[in-house]
Amino acid sequence: MTIAADFPQRTRRSSDLSKHSAEVFAEAEEHPISITRRDGESLVLMSQREAEGQTQLLEIAAQLLTVSIEDHGSLTERMSKAFPWMLALSAKDQETFARNIFDAARASLSTTQPHLIITELTSWKETATAIAAGLDTKNVDWLENDPRVERP
Repeated sequence: MTIAADFPQRTRRSSDLSKHSAEVFAEAEEHPISITRRDGESLVLMSQREAEGQTQLLEIAAQLLTVSIEDHGSLTERMSKAFPWMLALSAKDQETFARNIFDAARASLSTTQPHLIITELTSWKETATAIAAGLDTKNVDWLENDPRVERP
């Protein structure tokens, strides 16, 4: 698999940090920046959020690699060892989760956009948590049918 996005895409000189630090820091909050130095290897400046997203992406990728190389049990059985909360989902939803999570991982890894897999995984986990809490068996009062709610 190749990485589609060049990481990082923007470059600044180390002297920009002292001369235009507010501008460089603002830019680094938006996306990672390569800081070139005359006396050493380039460095990358990025937000904590970006760094944590990259770490989460690698952790999830490691879990999925482990699941994919095991040779016993179905994919959903192997996935439930890495993500035990998925057992709260129906058998059909477990299969859908397995397909969706691998697709999201491929998209995240090929675009270096960790939020794609993190959002997918979080969404499924929250759904499983709600089902485990019994929220799927309760009748829901929809606000759109509530006569007390004014519509524009």
